[in-house]
Amino acid sequence: MAAPLDLYHTSRAELAELILTQRDQIADLEREVARQRVENATLRATVAHLTEQVGMALAALGEGEAPPDPPVRPRGMPGLKATPAPAPAPPAERRRRAGGYGRSRMQATHHQVHAMARCPLCREPLTGGIVKRTREVIEVPRVPAIVTEHVYLERCCPSCHHRWVPDPALRGAVVGQGRLGVGLLSLIATLREELRLPVERIQWSLRTLHGLSLSAGAIVGACATVAARGQPAIAQIQADIRASPVVHVDETGWRENGRNGYAWTFSTPTQRAFAHGGRDKGMLRTALGEAFAGVLVSDFYGVYTSYEGQHQYCWAHLLREADELAAQHRQHPAVVGWAAALHALYRRACTFADPDPAARRRAQHAFAAEARALGAPCLGVAAAPQRALCERIDRHLAELFVFVADPAVPPTNNAAERSLRHLVTCRKISGGTRGSKGTTTKMALATLFGTWRLQGRDALAECRALLAAPQV
Repeated sequence: MAAPLDLYHTSRAELAELILTQRDQIADLEREVARQRVENATLRATVAHLTEQVGMALAALGEGEAPPDPPVRPRGMPGLKATPAPAPAPPAERRRRAGGYGRSRMQATHHQVHAMARCPLCREPLTGGIVKRTREVIEVPRVPAIVTEHVYLERCCPSCHHRWVPDPALRGAVVGQGRLGVGLLSLIATLREELRLPVERIQWSLRTLHGLSLSAGAIVGACATVAARGQPAIAQIQADIRASPVVHVDETGWRENGRNGYAWTFSTPTQRAFAHGGRDKGMLRTALGEAFAGVLVSDFYGVYTSYEGQHQYCWAHLLREADELAAQHRQHPAVVGWAAALHALYRRACTFADPDPAARRRAQHAFAAEARALGAPCLGVAAAPQRALCERIDRHLAELFVFVADPAVPPTNNAAERSLRHLVTCRKISGGTRGSKGTTTKMALATLFGTWRLQGRDALAECRALLAAPQV
């Protein structure tokens, strides 16, 4: 052990050397303290994470435990009172989640440990610690757009002296010679079709959230690019609909450049296709094809009544008109009773079930005969308010109870009305389209996104995969 230094008799040079040595030692200690602080912060974060995991495991274990059986008193001893009935179970407590009783927690991507370095009273350094509470803060960063400049170099072969330039195509990153990447095209089309945003609102969101300024023409062109790129997928959707055993059809008004037109929907449980045109029978032939052999489900519009294939008319439309008629003639017992009997007949037809096809066909004819008998007293009677509906039922009896003979056929056309709901909302916002190109783009996007929506798929991811697929 070195002898203590006599500071009173030490020379100036020795004091200077001592000061320098202590300064180096202090610097080393400060670095060691900083390292230990970082290590302590890491350990506290680890302890917090492990504590959370232990809490989740205990909570999961507690949920799986069965309540203990109530104690059973011995019986048979004379003079003892009867065993009282068990007390009623307490009300079910609020189910505890893994992270507590509050809202469900998300998986943390960052951990920030908060701890006091010194005691506020005596200013002594604080060490160690346990997790007292945690707080979750969710934030979304404002991400600027990424602009990548692709530089193509021409290089010369030293042997054959040929000059070579790489292929300018960027497969999977951009469509054709376009400027906008597939991710941006997908985002624009999704904002336009799924959120029904006007062009100027899409411009605002891109400018505000990503610092990207695009013209209205660029937005419209992006939607047209997605529609054109999706034509093979649209053709497949149309082919699947034509091969389906049941197709729902409906139409709604759609103006193009101020002129009245109609948007048609042809839907199955897994596909939706949209087309624009007139309100004539040619739309059915074009959409379904001459070889369509399935059942068409529709309302009672004249174009559908002239359809020569298998048909199921919508009972929801029929019963709705019967209810409106009964409401208009509340004082007429015959009308009210007829409407109630029609509802009862429909309910019995819906609840009928038999695995034997022959029994289902017999039931179909029996229900049709009952519907004819229900309206027979009103046929040809001009004074009967329900005469027109009774004549319609009698005229289309063969197409009203197809769903009884074939369980795969629904009795209503609600699927087609749900398919049109999104397009009707778009029409109320925009009023239609300005030209044939805009209409073609709109119908194509409605087909693609409507099918993805019906199938429960992520429209943004599906659109991106469509654009990034190899182009033919």
